[in-house]
Amino acid sequence: MSEPLPAAPALQAELDQLGLATTPWELQGALIGWIAGGGDADREWLRKVMADPALPALADGSAIEHFGRGTQAQIEDNDLGLTLLLPDEDATLQARSAALFDWCRHFLGAFGLAAGAEPPLSDEGEEALQDLARLATATAEPDGDEEDEAALAEIEEFVRVAALLLHGDVAIARRRRQLH
Repeated sequence: MSEPLPAAPALQAELDQLGLATTPWELQGALIGWIAGGGDADREWLRKVMADPALPALADGSAIEHFGRGTQAQIEDNDLGLTLLLPDEDATLQARSAALFDWCRHFLGAFGLAAGAEPPLSDEGEEALQDLARLATATAEPDGDEEDEAALAEIEEFVRVAALLLHGDVAIARRRRQLH
């Protein structure tokens, strides 16, 4: 397994310093969507994902640069070691649900940027993309119980697996086609 990703507060501090009104989970959703769609976590990834060519290049050793390399390594890991960056379990169920839905919205936007309008998807990939789109339009409920906690954990795992599936359908399949 690759080294751990930078903590959310370190990422948030750098995002704030750059003047980006985004959260670490939105950033990760966008980055993973970008990589799954065939993009790369090179030194320009933040500019591309945020669709802002005016952003500075990533500084070597910055939390965001480390985050990009680490996320790329996680999604490429043969052991499927991708970990979603979301608020800690001490955050409210509503806050964690809202963050996951935000993650999905940013994933979809960046996936579309990298993959194009009609990426070649398996039936499972098409279904996963549609499910992610439904989650991206969901609204977090203010209350919740143990059953809702369990449901959120299942949804988080689905999102993680869906991202890996779409990465396989688009990014990995594109590399395989280029080798032949």
